[in-house]
Amino acid sequence: MPRTLEPYQMIERSIIKKYRDELWKPFVYAVKKYELIQAGDKIAVCISGGKDSMLMAKLMQELHRHSDVPFELVFLVMDPGYNAINRQRIEGNAALLHIPITVFETNIFEVANSTDKSPCYLCARMRRGHLYSKAKELGCNKIALGHHFNDVIETTVMGMFYGSQLQAMLPKLHSDNFEGMELIRPMYCIHEENIIAWRQYNQLEFIQCACRFTENCTICDNGGGGSKRQEIKTLLRRLKRDNPNIEKSIFNSIHTVALDTFPGYKTKGEVHSFLEHYDQ
Repeated sequence: MPRTLEPYQMIERSIIKKYRDELWKPFVYAVKKYELIQAGDKIAVCISGGKDSMLMAKLMQELHRHSDVPFELVFLVMDPGYNAINRQRIEGNAALLHIPITVFETNIFEVANSTDKSPCYLCARMRRGHLYSKAKELGCNKIALGHHFNDVIETTVMGMFYGSQLQAMLPKLHSDNFEGMELIRPMYCIHEENIIAWRQYNQLEFIQCACRFTENCTICDNGGGGSKRQEIKTLLRRLKRDNPNIEKSIFNSIHTVALDTFPGYKTKGEVHSFLEHYDQ
């Protein structure tokens, strides 16, 4: 007689079995392709409470169980000032999914809400700094964030449309302010629609948005609000009707930048012109 699986085991099985091609394979592919994890790493898996970070936690947990490369994990939850409902939901989901979270509290929402200038930008910077600081305190050398494939292409298009620059989102980067620390994005190749499908299949309810400005919002992106990013999401959705491969094309384009065709570029904070090498 087959044994009855616990809910968390059914959820884990759905990652490895039902959504193997959509979730597990692109996750492992990104980890290997971008060399995100090395032997001896101690990684703080940063959980905001949304669908992306919760799935990332399970993916990292599964990899830790089955990987030949020895590394350690800490499942880190920063409370920036959640309301009681959001805090309870995060803790409840962590218990349901058997994720042993470490929670620490900050006053980020209070500080960000007291400024009139770019509260979302300030909140994001403060979040990152607190996560790096706590992770380093716990002996970690890396933090893992739950940005996915769609975050990558949306960020690229947003930079062009609203920031006047061609700027992508790297799968990993060294911290400028915390020596010896790295940020990795192991869900870099996973499509958001597949994360949503996994969540719905398992009938999971995660927090939509923790921000006090938009905590009743159903379309925001867990950190940046629902305005410009939502506009880009809608635009890409429309373009995809005529060109189903448009997202893949944008993603591939940031891996094959033809730098020789650009009249100008910036590297390490310095702006350069094609004229510097034009006659050479």
